[in-house]
Amino acid sequence: MDRKRGLGIDSIFQKISSKDLVGAELQENNLIYSVVGFIPACDGVDNAMLISNLSYLLSQKGLNTCVVDLKVFYPNLYQFLDVPTQKKGQGLIKVLKSDKVDFRDELQQTKYEKLFLLSPSPQDLMEEYFDFEFENLERVITTLKQMFDIVLIDIPNNPPLEFCLGAMKFCHIGFFTATERMEATINMVKLLDYAKSVGISTAKFTSVVMMNIQHIEFDYKVMKDMGFNIVSVLPLVKDAVVRAHEGRLYIKDNPLINKYFKKEIQKLADRLADQ
Repeated sequence: MDRKRGLGIDSIFQKISSKDLVGAELQENNLIYSVVGFIPACDGVDNAMLISNLSYLLSQKGLNTCVVDLKVFYPNLYQFLDVPTQKKGQGLIKVLKSDKVDFRDELQQTKYEKLFLLSPSPQDLMEEYFDFEFENLERVITTLKQMFDIVLIDIPNNPPLEFCLGAMKFCHIGFFTATERMEATINMVKLLDYAKSVGISTAKFTSVVMMNIQHIEFDYKVMKDMGFNIVSVLPLVKDAVVRAHEGRLYIKDNPLINKYFKKEIQKLADRLADQ
């Protein structure tokens, strides 16, 4: 870790240096809903693109922002934020395994000020993640909540996996991401019904971000009828995909940015920053 990155993480980590300081910092944080989850409702969405660009906008508002990739089998946020892959056994899995681990060693500082990533290693074996319980995830999320102003979590839509239901349980607020596919609404309903059956509050996951919209004929009314609220609609932008492949953020320094994309993602960032 170079000196600049170390100092950046140290300045964030001061928030959990003592119990008294934690209490003071928590009182100073004006955000009521500081842990925000995003769950894909169907194929065709791109959570990593949404979260990477959204987290950049939030960091530019002066919020110390942490992105957590809970797609433990197939992490990809490190590519979108252009940071090196974690080594096997490092990053997310290490802080999950022990409460003695120093978070400063496992967080990765991106090239963007006030923006950090906690990611699994793509080299980790799948079976290494089968034995974690809700309390392991709760401890990690609680610590990050104390360290950062806002935490954005990419949640896998895999109900039998603790990282799915656990993240839903410990988030303050959540969003489904969906696109114009007929199965999107029923998938959301099924996941919420299952979460409710095991005692997890589902009221915080009724907002929907529509992504990669191509203006295909689609029944948006059914979402409203089922109790969901569409809060943002992002069009499909090829240049955003191209930039993601190059590890660049579409929302940053792009003079030809799609005005509808910019308007909708900025609206979402403002909503999260002004809670």
